[in-house]
Amino acid sequence: VQLQASGGGSVRPGGSLRLSCAASGFTLYNYAVGWFRQAPGKEREGVSCIRGYGDTLYSESAEGRFTISRDIAKNTVYLQMNNLQPEDTAVYYCARRVLNFDPILNPAAYGDWGQGTLVTVSS
Repeated sequence: VQLQASGGGSVRPGGSLRLSCAASGFTLYNYAVGWFRQAPGKEREGVSCIRGYGDTLYSESAEGRFTISRDIAKNTVYLQMNNLQPEDTAVYYCARRVLNFDPILNPAAYGDWGQGTLVTVSS
């Protein structure tokens, strides 16, 4: 199993980025995939996830600005991020949910972490 995140970069406040998470070794129908981020000096936090049935969940900070989606044929999960703000600056990771306990965006329930992609929002 592998997950590889890409698409990070540097944008100005108000800008947009789309992150991609290419998955291999499992099918997206059977596992939830989540996006997480970790800013310098802070703990890793959940941003969004998409479950096997396709239902989605967002953190409070992501709700209304970020959209998670997936392409089953490409086995890829995306995170469209709009209206980015400096506080969104972090390394973003994707991971597969391997344990079933709440809250759904608890990083401890996820494994097979990708290598991360850096998002920098600065004027």
